Amino acid sequence: MDVLKSLRVIDLGNFVTGPYASMLLGELGADVIKVERPGEGDAFRAFKNGLYSPQFQSHNRHKRSITLDITRPGGIDVLNELLQTADVLVVNNRPGVSEKLGIGYEAVHRLNPRLIYCSITGFGPDGPYAKRPAYDNVGQALSSWLSHFHQSEDPRIPGPAVSDTITGIFALIGVLGALYEREKSGVGRLVEVSMLEATIAFANEPIGQYLATGMPLVHLYRGALSQAYILKCKDGKRIGLHMSSPEKFWQGLAAAIERPDLLRRYPDRPSRVEHYKEIADELAQIFATRTRDEWEARLRAHDVPHAPERLAHELEDDPQVRHLGLFHEMQHPRYGKVKALRRAIRYDGQRVSTARPPPDLGEHTDEILSEIGFSQERIAGLRSSGLI
Repeated sequence: MDVLKSLRVIDLGNFVTGPYASMLLGELGADVIKVERPGEGDAFRAFKNGLYSPQFQSHNRHKRSITLDITRPGGIDVLNELLQTADVLVVNNRPGVSEKLGIGYEAVHRLNPRLIYCSITGFGPDGPYAKRPAYDNVGQALSSWLSHFHQSEDPRIPGPAVSDTITGIFALIGVLGALYEREKSGVGRLVEVSMLEATIAFANEPIGQYLATGMPLVHLYRGALSQAYILKCKDGKRIGLHMSSPEKFWQGLAAAIERPDLLRRYPDRPSRVEHYKEIADELAQIFATRTRDEWEARLRAHDVPHAPERLAHELEDDPQVRHLGLFHEMQHPRYGKVKALRRAIRYDGQRVSTARPPPDLGEHTDEILSEIGFSQERIAGLRSSGLI
């Protein structure tokens, strides 16, 4: 169901945060128009495979692409005409950049008072860090998020982007809230989201515990509190456990591994939290004696919360993932089959929506300009001048 079918979104973003926010709007059915610089496009395009990198594809599904040089007055004029037809504008850059281009909030609001203007920055609209460059690891480090997951001497950073994607999700929430209000007021809003604020908000539990107790959260305390473990089995494969607080899950684990003595030695949750390392070491030895399939069968029989650790390339073969139909294929006229994830939201049991493969650079330029009333002669003139 395309719940945002009548919505038009203009995406001026690069890399992850803005493009991800607008892609999520596209997943809900919005017509997302990605405005890109002629010849170059989104900076993510050229990371690999010419101008259609995997990184670009990941954050730009369900969009149309128009090339337009908005650093020149003629390009801004065309953009302004496009903005008059739009409901949402998404930008992610340092404070002041949009104003220099002539597309700051005040100028755009005068042009289209109904438009929702979503501005994504690294550190907020002002302050001592506002003009600094910000990327994912900067957000993770400053927000305290990284400290909860990386404390080794290895300077390399594991895992996918966190600050970038979380900021995009908060931007989506802000836009949806402003759209809801606009139904009553008829007027758009300036929605501001920063990577720093979004990532701090995502670290709600450890920061909330500090605010409540005055004590910093110890690195492994969350795992101890939840009785969560990742254990390697005899075949080298790993399995994740999470007993949480219900006593029945700890009892089920003791039965599954045939160790009733653990119930006597660690009779309540405080004792298990206190002895988290000892329990972890003991479970590591126990789980090394059987294969993962054997342990899964035992854990299922005793209703213990668990899951096999999946690598990204294994997900499509997981029975539950396959049942949910999380992966699908789209056909691009130039690049052929493009595999992608389906959206994570269902409406009335359905998540079928208008799906578009990531666009080629400028693929829809003529189509979009024609839709807003440009003649073929005017389009040809823009092209000859290098504006599109």
